[in-house]
Amino acid sequence: MARYADVIVNISRDELDKTFQYRIPDELQEAVTQGTKVEFPFGTRAKAAGYVVGLSDEPKIDEARIKDLSGLAKRSVNVDDRMMALAAWMKEAYGCTYNQALKTVLPAKAAVKKRKTRVESVDLPDEAERAAYVPAPLNSAQQAAVEDFAAEEKGAKRPCLLFGVTGSGKTEVYMELIRRCLESGRQAILLIPEISLTRQNLHRFFLRFGERVGVLNSRQSEGEKYETVRKAREGELDLVIGPRSALFVPFPKLGLVIIDEEHEHSYKSDLTPRYRAGEVARKLCELAGASLVLGSATPSLESFSRAESGEYRLLRLPERAVPEAVLPSVHVVDLRTELAEGNKSVFSRLLSEKIEERLAKKEQVMLFLNRRGYAGFVSCRSCGKPLVCPHCSISLTYHRDGRLRCHYCGYSAAFPNTCPSCGSPYIAAFGTGTQKVETIVKKAFPAARVLRMDADTTAGKAGHSRILEAFDRDEADILVGTQMIVKGHDFPRVTLVGVLAADLSLYAPEYDAAERTFQLLTQASGRAGRGNLPGEVVIQTYMPEHYAVEAASRQDYEGFYREEIAFRRLMHYPPAGGLLVAAVSGVDAAGCEKKARALREVIEDTFLAEAPAVTGPAEGVEIKRKDIYRQQLLIRHPDAAVLRRIRDYAAHLLGETVQFELQ
Repeated sequence: MARYADVIVNISRDELDKTFQYRIPDELQEAVTQGTKVEFPFGTRAKAAGYVVGLSDEPKIDEARIKDLSGLAKRSVNVDDRMMALAAWMKEAYGCTYNQALKTVLPAKAAVKKRKTRVESVDLPDEAERAAYVPAPLNSAQQAAVEDFAAEEKGAKRPCLLFGVTGSGKTEVYMELIRRCLESGRQAILLIPEISLTRQNLHRFFLRFGERVGVLNSRQSEGEKYETVRKAREGELDLVIGPRSALFVPFPKLGLVIIDEEHEHSYKSDLTPRYRAGEVARKLCELAGASLVLGSATPSLESFSRAESGEYRLLRLPERAVPEAVLPSVHVVDLRTELAEGNKSVFSRLLSEKIEERLAKKEQVMLFLNRRGYAGFVSCRSCGKPLVCPHCSISLTYHRDGRLRCHYCGYSAAFPNTCPSCGSPYIAAFGTGTQKVETIVKKAFPAARVLRMDADTTAGKAGHSRILEAFDRDEADILVGTQMIVKGHDFPRVTLVGVLAADLSLYAPEYDAAERTFQLLTQASGRAGRGNLPGEVVIQTYMPEHYAVEAASRQDYEGFYREEIAFRRLMHYPPAGGLLVAAVSGVDAAGCEKKARALREVIEDTFLAEAPAVTGPAEGVEIKRKDIYRQQLLIRHPDAAVLRRIRDYAAHLLGETVQFELQ
């Protein structure tokens, strides 16, 4: 009896997002299954490649027109049934093509010649190290979290949110959960932000679990990625650690997925499909019958609201793991007062004193420059208030034509000569960078050894590790850097963290600016006093009264959550409402804006009964990347299903000239 294969053609061509039926020759009957990469004649080409996405015994067209498969694709990576199902779900969830989803679930696109796997970020521990490694016993809070997890794991397997203060020992909990998973004969995936894939972090897992640990990251060669994927598929690995792409490692018996620092925005893809690792992990665990654990000291509002509603289980670690370690004492310095009293330096007087004290004690200092969101924002140095849109509560952005604009609704205003709040003439855009701060530090503290960590100094394959390891070896007294220095690193000799211009990210033109600010400040503060030495934090800000700054200074996540969720409910922003971002692209500015306005009219007319709130495009805002202009629409509605219908309808009208992100 003849058998037929439904094939998606050449996944590098997104426009061919439909299946074509081919006959399976007798000699390939056993080899061809769903997910197999095959070759076949296609159009004028004698041979094309694609994936089998379905099998059947019945022809869909005249059998005389159906051609035979040519054979199996050479050096190919097949897609297993679970990943095929996950790709199909992603296609619907994120409004992408099947081809785009298939590309995403393939962490290694093709087989390559076998080569020795190189793990650049960690040296495998020798036998002596392994013999001397004895895991520290879990403290009472850690043990309770593990047992609470185990108590319900055999049931419905709701996702778990492990909510612990900075330094509370979430990694030790992860290791115990992984150990239990592996002892049950299943495998585990641990996702961590790429910046945290350092020798210091990975070495602990190799000590605990031996060589059956694989690592994936974006800086590896295709050969290294393929070897890790092959070993996982063939049962040679028990645990894979990596950023969001590690989620798609084809473990045959997946039992546990852990997402550390789950609030990190690096878990959201900027490319189509614009997926969120937490959402995809949840679906993957459903398909595999696995458990999902999300961990953070500063959970995303989405995750914490789900934990509050009971959709997620909530596990708590309320204290630091090291017995002598306590949360650092935090000082908030009002930069408005510093300016009024004649101090125009980058450093407040208190921070300068604290740095001098640490240098005298041979302890280490981290100086965090919160540059995120600074570009184009305008604020008053006298009263500290930013200029915000009167309609959206979002900071206005300064443009070269001298006007301020809201990137959400298009509101526009002239650049004022004085502050609208206090009348001060000290109103301007911000412009200090890490290189300038490094120069100031060296001049102010000439005896100090200084390292700088930003996008420029971390270029290259091992840039992050090189700087962090040098600091860990006590080769520097002061580390100056952007947000990458506060991403979960553990330096026991750091006793002082200085946060320069803490509130800059409050001025980002985004609805979640306060949330990101709180997370950054709390994570930065958490780097101090993680060992036996007490820690201090100096937060310099023009807005000490802002609830995000106040809550971060107290390490009070739940206090911040109450304030922020009230704002989200008032403005109908996620998670209190649905938000669909539609980015329209075109080769000329006027045409792009015209297309965006036409799309807005179509959406409002077609979905009149649902009454979605549509804002944009922002008049006069020209975002140009690689000679392509972009205009943005923001569509809000409390029902996410309505937004998905709008997305699918608009995608059908405009195709690839519009991209969507459902938040």
